[in-house]
Amino acid sequence: MEKRARAREIDIKIGSMKTGKYNAITDIEGIGVGHITIIEGEGPLVVGKGPIRAGITAIVPHQRDIYTEKVRAATYIYHAMGKSVGLPQIMHMGEIETPILLTDTLDTWVVADALVDYMHEVKGVEFLTINPVVGETNGGYLNDTLGRHVRKKHVFEALDKAYSPNGLGPVEEGNVGGGTPMSGYEFKGGIGTASRVTSEFSLGVLVQLNLGKREDLIINGVPVGKELADVQPKGSQPSNSIIVVVATDLRLSSLQLWKVAARAVLGLARTGHYGSAGSGDFVIAFSTGKKDVEPLKEAKSEGRISTRFAVRGTLSDFYLDPIYRACCEATEESIMNALFKAETMVGRDYNVRLGIPLDRVKEVMAKYGRL
Repeated sequence: MEKRARAREIDIKIGSMKTGKYNAITDIEGIGVGHITIIEGEGPLVVGKGPIRAGITAIVPHQRDIYTEKVRAATYIYHAMGKSVGLPQIMHMGEIETPILLTDTLDTWVVADALVDYMHEVKGVEFLTINPVVGETNGGYLNDTLGRHVRKKHVFEALDKAYSPNGLGPVEEGNVGGGTPMSGYEFKGGIGTASRVTSEFSLGVLVQLNLGKREDLIINGVPVGKELADVQPKGSQPSNSIIVVVATDLRLSSLQLWKVAARAVLGLARTGHYGSAGSGDFVIAFSTGKKDVEPLKEAKSEGRISTRFAVRGTLSDFYLDPIYRACCEATEESIMNALFKAETMVGRDYNVRLGIPLDRVKEVMAKYGRL
C-alpha cells in the first residue's frame, strides 16, 4: 500500500506564509480536536445494519467552560445545500457557546442532541437554552447514511478526546471522524487541516472535504485532475459539500470574522471547486481573542496605517490583508492534506474511493515544474 503523506511531506508547499508547529488548527492555543471513527461490515447495503463508514470530529475552541466563556464567531454560507445546526444564531449573535461537531448528513440531529446532553451531564452547565453547532457532509456513497449509526456514546467519546491533552497536539487526517466516508474530487476525501502563523497572530483551518469532479482538481496551480483522468475506478460524486472551520487568536469582531470566513471560499476555489447547484459549502469562523488589536506589522510596512478607519478598541479592516491571505492558504492546504492522507476505502455495495495516487501526483507536479 502506498504510504500516505501530507502535502509538505512530498514538497508541495502551498502559499508563502509560515506554518505553525503542527500545521494544524491546534496551533491556536487551547483548541482541541477529537475523532471517533466507526467502520463496520462490508457488502450490499442493508439500511440500519450497514456497511457503516461513519464518525464524528469534535473541535473545542478552548478548554474551559465555553457556555459561560463564549467565543466571537461568524459563519459564511457560500451555497446552502446543507443541514447544519446552529448557524443562524451564530450569524445573528456573533458567538459560539458549544464545541463544533462534524459528521455525516443524517446523523446531524442525533449529534446535536447528544452535544446538548454532554454540555449538561459532563460539563455541568445549567441552561434553559443552548445552541449546539453541528456541520455535516453526505457520505452516502460509502456509508449506510439512512441507518444513522452514530450514537450518544460516540459523541461523548469524541468530545472527551478533544478536551484531553492529546487533543491539543497533531491532528489525525484522512479517513477519520466525520470525514470517514467522504469523497474528494472523486478520490477519497475526509479531514484535513493546516495553519499559518506570524508574530502578530495565528490562524488554523480544519476541513471536512466531500466535493469535486475529478477533472476539476487543481493542486498548487497544476491541473492534476485532468492528468489523472485515467485512474480507475472513478465513480460518481453524489454530493458536493465541504465544512470549513477557521480559527484565529486575533481579537476580531464578528463582522471581521465573517470577512475572514469568506476568504476560505477563495482557498477552496484554488483547488478547482466552482460551487455547484448541489453544494453545501459552509464556513464557521471563530476567535479565541488571545491576541490584542495592535496594528499588524505587514500592514504598517505597506503604508496602510490610517487608524482613522478603526473604531476605538478594534482593529481596522485595513490591517486584515495578512489574515485574509492566511485563511486562503490554510484552506487550500487543508484540502490537499485531506486528499493526500486519505486511504482507499471500500464501502456499501462495494463502492470504492481510491486514495489519490501520490506517486502520480508527484510526477504530474514535476512535469509542470512545480515540484
